[in-house]
Amino acid sequence: MIVSIGDLLLDIAIVPEGPLVPDDDTASTITLGGGGQSANFCAWIAALGGSARLVTRVGDDDTGRRLVSDLEARGVEVRAVYAAEPTGAIAVIVDAAGRRTMATHRGASVGLSPDDLEEAWFSDARLLHIPAYSLFVEPIAAAARAAIRVVREAKGMVAVDLSSAAGINAYGPSRMAYVLARLSPEVLFATEAEAATLAVPLESLAQVPVLKLGRAGSRVFGRTIPAPAVEAVDPTGAGDAFAAAFCSAWLRGATPVESAEQAVEAASQSVLVAGARPS
Repeated sequence: MIVSIGDLLLDIAIVPEGPLVPDDDTASTITLGGGGQSANFCAWIAALGGSARLVTRVGDDDTGRRLVSDLEARGVEVRAVYAAEPTGAIAVIVDAAGRRTMATHRGASVGLSPDDLEEAWFSDARLLHIPAYSLFVEPIAAAARAAIRVVREAKGMVAVDLSSAAGINAYGPSRMAYVLARLSPEVLFATEAEAATLAVPLESLAQVPVLKLGRAGSRVFGRTIPAPAVEAVDPTGAGDAFAAAFCSAWLRGATPVESAEQAVEAASQSVLVAGARPS
């Protein structure tokens, strides 16, 4: 069982047909679907044949219930806490070069607290996946720390994804580095921007530091694993597909480099379809 604790959000993907024009219309393709880093990660774990459980907090509303049902239909076990606040949402604008601009309202998800959790949700986890989004604000950060304690007591492992350079900068790079040093994750995922913002060698913070290089592939222990050339349709969720494939392979006994090779392949395939999750 692989467990993730964090966001389940509504994804609003916007792909304009040309440059956005201020104070006017721009023809675009707009799609709605499930999102949130933890939820996407779990969806990819399930698609890869693994057992995944998401622990999250959503609004007691139609959106939240639809998102939970959709994830369950994908084979993910969802432990959702329903709240009075609305379910969160994220708008993703993808430009012609495939770059993403995101506007996020995390809604009910950040209110997840240790009192909401049940020990059984984590005691059977071989690995706990923690997006840094789940560490940036309280009380969800306290919930994540409580989950880590249960997983550690059960001899499980922890993987942290740094999630956002802007989030690290707002939280405080030195503070984030201190938190990671205390958590001592077995695996740490970071993009080049996130690693540069953190400004601490990833090798000092985790047993297996994994640098995600986007179209260039990945780097693990100084070895670069190139990505195949593909015509990307939508890069949203590629990092989550990468992390899911890496964790799945690693838990099956693959080496970090072998895991990164499988992760790069999964991420490269994920960008060929619209949306953040497997089709």
